[in-house]
Amino acid sequence: MATTFGPHPGLAAARRHNSHAPAILRHAPPPKPVIMLDPGHGGKDPGAIGVSGTYEKHIAVAAATELQRMLMASGQYQVVLSRNDDRFIPLAGRVELAHKHKADLFISMHADALHQPQVRGASVYTLSGNASDKQTAALAETENSADRFAGHAGIGGVPAEVEAILNSLIHEETRRGSAHMAASVIQAFQNRVQLLHHPSRHAAFRVLKSGDIPSVLVEMGFMSNHLDEQALRRAAHRTQVAQAMKQAIDHYFHNRVSATL
Repeated sequence: MATTFGPHPGLAAARRHNSHAPAILRHAPPPKPVIMLDPGHGGKDPGAIGVSGTYEKHIAVAAATELQRMLMASGQYQVVLSRNDDRFIPLAGRVELAHKHKADLFISMHADALHQPQVRGASVYTLSGNASDKQTAALAETENSADRFAGHAGIGGVPAEVEAILNSLIHEETRRGSAHMAASVIQAFQNRVQLLHHPSRHAAFRVLKSGDIPSVLVEMGFMSNHLDEQALRRAAHRTQVAQAMKQAIDHYFHNRVSATL
């Protein structure tokens, strides 16, 4: 008697089960965007010291922690802090962390100082080979000198030709994303957080030199101005700043998703 060999019942069932797997995958929710929040300075680098003795490094991590809490509570994002304690991280190490976590957006948070104590207000900075103005050029120079705290491994000027190569590596798509995020922050700060005159600026900030991650540096105010310093010392004001920044982040990702539909 001839024997007819057909599919094993278990194998047939497995095939029927697997035929439905793609449909399940199609309905799977998209991965949550990863946001890297980078509180400036830390450890042996205090950053700017306010007119009343407030350290920028403490203001930066307090504001970033509050923003992280809000973003995580929304359930829409994965949020990573470059530091959540008082430790020093070299500038290149901050960029490296963003790549390690495959960040979709990098936000460095600061409250620096200027030589003009009367100047106050929040501002947002993106990367450019040339500074938008002398004030921003000086600010970038101060920020880029943070690696002096790293010892000999972090000291040394970057030759102009190397800077040009680094700048050329910044993808045009990344530039557009950074500019979009900067505009979103400025819009969200309107009528909520006092802004610097011409608040959207650019310069060669090393911490923003990630070739494929849109990156901005947000100055929440200036420690050199006593009104900004006193405001940033208050938890209620930092919460207001964080709320505005969350609104900007929501707007950024909503528009990015809409553009792909």
